[in-house]
Amino acid sequence: MIYKEIQPVKAMEAVITLPGSKSFSHRALIAAGLARGSSSLRNLLRADDTLMTARALEQLGVRITWQEKECLLEGAGGRLKVPTEPIYLGDSGTSMRFLTAVAALGNGRYVLTGSPRLCQRPIQDLLDALTLLGVVAHCENHNGCPPVIIQARGLAGGESRVSGGISSQFLSALLLISPFAARDVEIEVVGELVSRPYVDITLSVMEAFGIAYYRRGYQNFCVPAGQRYQARDYEVEGDASSASYFLGAAALTGGRITLTNLNPQSCQGDIGFLEVLQQMGCQVEPTGSGVVLRGRQLQAIRINMAHMPDLVPTLAVLAAYAQGETVITGVPHLRHKESDRLQAVATELAKMGITVNQTKDGLIIQGGKPRGVVIETYNDHRIAMSFALAGLKTPGVMIANPDCVAKSFPDFWDYFAKLGTNSALSASKENS
Repeated sequence: MIYKEIQPVKAMEAVITLPGSKSFSHRALIAAGLARGSSSLRNLLRADDTLMTARALEQLGVRITWQEKECLLEGAGGRLKVPTEPIYLGDSGTSMRFLTAVAALGNGRYVLTGSPRLCQRPIQDLLDALTLLGVVAHCENHNGCPPVIIQARGLAGGESRVSGGISSQFLSALLLISPFAARDVEIEVVGELVSRPYVDITLSVMEAFGIAYYRRGYQNFCVPAGQRYQARDYEVEGDASSASYFLGAAALTGGRITLTNLNPQSCQGDIGFLEVLQQMGCQVEPTGSGVVLRGRQLQAIRINMAHMPDLVPTLAVLAAYAQGETVITGVPHLRHKESDRLQAVATELAKMGITVNQTKDGLIIQGGKPRGVVIETYNDHRIAMSFALAGLKTPGVMIANPDCVAKSFPDFWDYFAKLGTNSALSASKENS
C-alpha cells in the first residue's frame, strides 16, 4: 500500500489557477461529440473520469485529438457507430449515466459496463425514463445497476418522467440527448431534485452549443425536436469543486489563498462553498476573474448541503476543527457515491478522536482537537483530498492510496505542494 504523509503548515499563502471544471468538461465533451464539425475545448479537465467519457465517444465514432491546452473534436453529428467491444467506464458514474443515454441515439446493440463499484451504483431510474421515450434498455443482471444493454433504434421522444431523489445526472442525461428525438421531449421530475445546480450546468452547455429549451423551475423541462448541436470553440471555467480544497486549506490554517480563475458568479453549485466559509468566519473578496479567501477561527454551523453534496467531506474535516457542533443535512444520496461518503467520513473522523453521529440525511460533528492517523480513502478521490487538509493542521496524518485523486484531479498533490513553504509533502512510502 502507498501512503502520503502531509506536513503541517505554519503560514500559508498561495496563488493558484484551477484546472477546468469536471462537470462542465463531461458535458462539453458530449455536446461537441454530438455536434457536426470541429470543436475546440480549452482548459478541459484531463482526468480519469473525463478520459472515460472521451474514450467512449471515440468508440462511438468521434475523433478526438489532445493538445497541450486544448482538446479538438470532430463530432459525429449524432450518427453513432456500434462498438465491437463493451464500453468500459471505470469508476465514472457521470460517464455511465451520460453515455447510456447517448447510446440510445445509435442503431444497434450497445453494452456499457465499469468497475465493480460502478456496477453497484443505481441506474434503473434513468432506464425507466428512457423507456418512456421509446428506448429498449435493461440492466444485464436485472438488479437496477450496470452493466447496461441498450438495443438502440433512435429516440422517439414524447413525454417522460424521472426521479429526482438519487442523482440529477439522470435528468441531465435525458436533456443532453433530447434534441435528437423525433418529437419534442417533455420531462417531468418526480419528487425533489437533488444537486440542482448540475442541471443548470447541463443547460448552460447545451445553450452554448446552440440548443434551445423551456423549463418550469426544476420540475418540468421541454426540448423541441429537430435541433442539432453546433460545433464551436469553448473554454471550460475553473472547477469550483477542486477550489474547495484550497479554500479549505486557507480556512483551516488561517492563511490566504488567491484563486485566479474561480468565477464567483458561476452556475456551479459548489461555488456556494464561499458562502459556507464566510458563515464559518472566513473573509472572501472577489478580485477580477477570481477570489481571495483569508482564514479565521472557524465556527460551527448548521447547513443543508443538498446542492453541494460533493463538498460534504471537505466541510466535515473543517468542522472537526471548528468551535461548536456542526450539523450537516440534506445529503442521504452520498451513500451512493464512489464510497458511502457519510460512513467513510464518520469512520475516519472517529479514528482522529472526533465525535461524529450519522443521521438519516447527514452528519453531526463536534469540533475538537483531531489526532494524526492513517486515513483510509476507500478508493474515493474526495475522501483523499478532503482529509489531506487535516494534515496541514495536525501532525501525523497519512493518506492511504493517494493516487485515487486521479479520478478528478490527477495533479492534486502537485497543486497541494504549492500551499506554502512549510507545506511540502514527504516522499510516498511503500508498505506491504
